[in-house]
Amino acid sequence: MFAWRRTAVRKKVVVNLADKAFMGILWAKRGPLLVLRNAELLEAGRAPQPVDGEVIVERAKVEFTQVLAGGGD
Repeated sequence: MFAWRRTAVRKKVVVNLADKAFMGILWAKRGPLLVLRNAELLEAGRAPQPVDGEVIVERAKVEFTQVLAGGGD
């Protein structure tokens, strides 16, 4: 178990993938999946796009995750 995942749950994060990123609250980690709520899609050259519902991301596709200062709780 990675300590950052325990620390990051219920915090505002940016999950970076190869071609896009999602910013939102890391709500849960379920096996190989991360669950984000209140998420926005971030793509280069575009304004952030709100996403309805939860975003499910496969951890294997995550390049890196940033925990934002003061985000969450």
